[in-house]
Formats: sequence, C-alpha cells, structure tokens
Amino acid sequence: MGAHHARVYRELPGVRLAGVCDVDEVAAERVAERHGTEAMSRPALLAAADVVSVVVPTAYHYETAMACISADVDLLVEKPFVDDLDAGRELDRRAREAGVTLQVGHIERFNPATRVLADIVADLEIVAIDIDRLGPPVDRGGTDSVVMDLMVHDLDILLSLVDSDIISLSATARDAGHTAVQLQFADRSIASLTASRLTQQKIRTLSVTALSCRVNVDFIRQTVEIHRRSVPEYIESNGDIRYRHESVVEHPIVKNGEPLKAELSAFVDAARNGTEPVVTAADGLAVLELAEEIEELALSPPVVSQ
Repeated sequence: MGAHHARVYRELPGVRLAGVCDVDEVAAERVAERHGTEAMSRPALLAAADVVSVVVPTAYHYETAMACISADVDLLVEKPFVDDLDAGRELDRRAREAGVTLQVGHIERFNPATRVLADIVADLEIVAIDIDRLGPPVDRGGTDSVVMDLMVHDLDILLSLVDSDIISLSATARDAGHTAVQLQFADRSIASLTASRLTQQKIRTLSVTALSCRVNVDFIRQTVEIHRRSVPEYIESNGDIRYRHESVVEHPIVKNGEPLKAELSAFVDAARNGTEPVVTAADGLAVLELAEEIEELALSPPVVSQ
C-alpha cells in the first residue's frame, strides 16, 4: 500500500515526492526507483518532507506517528489508526498541541459513491443500513483481524452517516475470518454489518432503507441507485394473472475516480491550508473504540443454554 501512496503523491499537482523509507531497504530502493525518488532513512525523510503517509504495520503506527509529530511533519496514518486507544489519544493531543495536521486513512470515505451517498442520506429518515464487505483470503501479510482490517471501513462510514448514539450492539464470529454485527441507535435506526475473508466472491456493498426510498451502493463499481415509489399492478398474460411491482429507479451521477488520490489530495489541502482533515484522529478513535468492543463480543466463548 505504501508503494501506491508514493505513486499518488508523485501524480498530485503541486506535490514533489521527496523520498520513501522502509525497514526493508531492498523494498525501499525498488519503490524509489519506480517512482523517481530516493530511499532514505526515517530522520532524513522527515527532514526533507512537509507531509508523510504512515503505511506500516499497525503495531508501529504510534512510534512512527510520534516521530513525525516531533519533527513537525503533517501526517496521514493508515487505518486502523493505532492498536491502543490511549496511544491514539496521546497522538491526537500531541498533534493538536504541535499544530500538526493528522488525518486517518479511512479511504472508503473518499470513494466517489460514498460522497454521493452522504449527500442523499442527509435528507432521509433512515430505517436501516446494511453493509457487506466480503471476499476470499488475501495473501498480503499483516496481523489485523477481519474487523480491524475490513470492517473498520464500514464502521467509519456508518458513524459518519448516523448522528445518533449506539444503544444496542451484538456481534458474532466464525473464528477471526467472518464477523457479523447488529447495532441499534437512539434515533431508532438499525444497522447490520458483515465482514469476511472466507467468502469466495468479492463484495463491497451498502444499502440504506429509508421511509421514502432505498439506496444501494456498490463501492467496487462506484455506483449508486435510488429506488422510489413501488407501484403494485396485476398483469394478465395468456389467461394467467400475475402480480408485479414497478419502481422508479434513479441513477445519480457518480464521478468515478481513485479513492486514494482523492484521500491524499484532501490531506495535502488540509496540511497546506491548516484546515481540519476530512477524517480526524477523533474519527479514527471512535471507529477503533467500536471495533474493539465488537471484537470482544464476537470472539467471546458462546453461552450454551441448558
């Protein structure tokens, strides 16, 4: 993922890719050569850069992010923000005290379909939200659970869409590879989320059921559909009476684009202008707190009734 960050920075207007750093020096040299920059030590890179992306295993987020803040370098930390809530709160506090921009890398917030969805949902009375993020096992290293690796994307989207307190939460899991979650909010809306590394089909979808319509989002295809006004009618065909529903389906324009490019562009703009990033450290901490509660519930031994 770090190599993709390097590529996008090189493509952004008004940005110069100063260098890359990796504990694997061979990997760093390979990425640097591919993108026309230098492989550097961390101190050298922090001395040369105004902004950096922290794209390392989650266990090293705190240490690496703190080095950036101490060097007065604005930073984007990939999701999940940290592996410890107290460490995340400390990073947030130190960044604010130092006047350093700190953005958390919840990339799905920058999916063009998500942005269209946010505009639509603002005018709806939500009944329920269903989100599926499913796929087969991926061999890309890392030790994050399916909740921390996949579901955190959807928890971030959910919390950005529903401005209400969670009053009920349940979660179940099949080992650490498949987790299902149900939530209820104080405004009476409900949500159901499933994340899986065991599904032999890649699915990234979200549906909003509202009193006036249903909105379907496909994050992979970057599409949004709004289903309104279902009209029942009876059709006679060859002497048989059949019942069907006709609904009006709207297809809002979604300007397709690379979410990572939108994310890093927004981060650079926030750093350049001193404005609040789209996804703040507080957002990342809220997602992490909820994700930890889900993991605790999902992985607890089941209670067997007698």
